[in-house]
Amino acid sequence: MVDGWEWDDSLFRGTAAYYRRGRLPYAPGLADVLATVLKLDGHGRLIDVGCGPGTLALSLGHLFSEVVGVDPDSGMIAEAARRAVERGMGGQARWVRARAEELPGGLGTFGVASFGQSFHWMDRDLVAATIKRMLRPGGALVHVSDLKTETFSLHGLPHPPAPYAAIEELVKRYLGPVRRAGRGALPHGTPGDEAAVLARAGFAGPHRHVVPGGQPLERTSDDLVAWVFSMSYAAPHLFGARADAFEADVRRLLREASPSGRFSQRQPSTEVLVWQKGLAEV
Repeated sequence: MVDGWEWDDSLFRGTAAYYRRGRLPYAPGLADVLATVLKLDGHGRLIDVGCGPGTLALSLGHLFSEVVGVDPDSGMIAEAARRAVERGMGGQARWVRARAEELPGGLGTFGVASFGQSFHWMDRDLVAATIKRMLRPGGALVHVSDLKTETFSLHGLPHPPAPYAAIEELVKRYLGPVRRAGRGALPHGTPGDEAAVLARAGFAGPHRHVVPGGQPLERTSDDLVAWVFSMSYAAPHLFGARADAFEADVRRLLREASPSGRFSQRQPSTEVLVWQKGLAEV
């Protein structure tokens, strides 16, 4: 947990409806990589911790017989359940509204536990120890995230780049220079060095895999408005009565950057870190 900051249930309030349109998917081939690395064959159980609207859990669902998604936000859980039904996975997926710190919650044991860019919001030492106990011997904890250390050329793409930095500066104009997080703030960001946390918990690893991105993508102004409102630091409720004015300013900025309302970027690569529980551990 971040020093001086305390989680509260408004952290992602109101953002779930914007995720599908605003957030980019993980790189194509992620499920194939995990299937190969973890020898997944459609059996076993997956728990996705901090599942959000089910983005990762649903993309991996065909590799397991049962998927359990856990998230403390009611909007996220409702959106995940709705998307599962849309995909014909309503009977295979279970969605539990709970904080990771409240596990195990009678959910049983799992072959794989996944964290899709969610671990940094948690009491990491507590959650790592709990998840290790919930994994079967030989099970794996998988951390999935966008690869932050690469840049792609946009040369030859048909539209201007998305003005992400300018949008984030606009957020600061409305909400102040310190990053907001629920009812609190994160002046120094979220913690890093998850490797030390997972090593302390007794996991072996990690084995690192990169699923390559770089594919050209087209984004619209509506996509980028959804993107900013899907972020914890720009959740709609943080703007209060100024939410409509903020959105109008975002759209004005986007029109100036691309009168057509279309933008080009490239798909980020996806980094996968696999941590193992020993075969002899119970």
